[in-house]
Amino acid sequence: MSEISLITEEYRAMQQQLHQNPQYGIASVGYAPLVAQVVEAIAAPALLDYGAGKGRLGQALKQQLKRPLTIIHYDPAIPQWAALPAPCGLVACIDVLEHIEPAFVENVLDDLQRVTAGVGVFTVDTGPAMKILPDGRNAHLIQKPVAWWLPKFLDRFELNRFERVENGFLVIVERKPSAA
Repeated sequence: MSEISLITEEYRAMQQQLHQNPQYGIASVGYAPLVAQVVEAIAAPALLDYGAGKGRLGQALKQQLKRPLTIIHYDPAIPQWAALPAPCGLVACIDVLEHIEPAFVENVLDDLQRVTAGVGVFTVDTGPAMKILPDGRNAHLIQKPVAWWLPKFLDRFELNRFERVENGFLVIVERKPSAA
């Protein structure tokens, strides 16, 4: 597979700087109970945390689950987790997509489709973030309504669940069957 562009080097550096803030990247912990339910429901042996940040979702899951779960981290702003991941049966992408550079959102969604071998749990915050990037922009580079996002998911996945949550929405999706 040829490498697709998912992030610019300038933005990667800004994200690395933001990740030094202990309060940056905490939203995923709030979704750990839901992700744990999905882990149990599908008996997932592994989870790919796409946009893992500091790895807090995996830490929270290990505390909540009564069984082992392999956590695979991917985050282009974290050097040790920056290699493109292999497909996984369960993928979580929590509080990530609104942070993507607008020019790369289609590429990132295509990559999410590539890595989601089974089920995906994705959240999107549709409003402004409380954090500001070093260049003065709001940390949520994409502030679009559900009506903008949902067709992008439906083009790539089968929708199992849609739910509005505070400041945005969540979807639980499945990989679309391959066209025969």
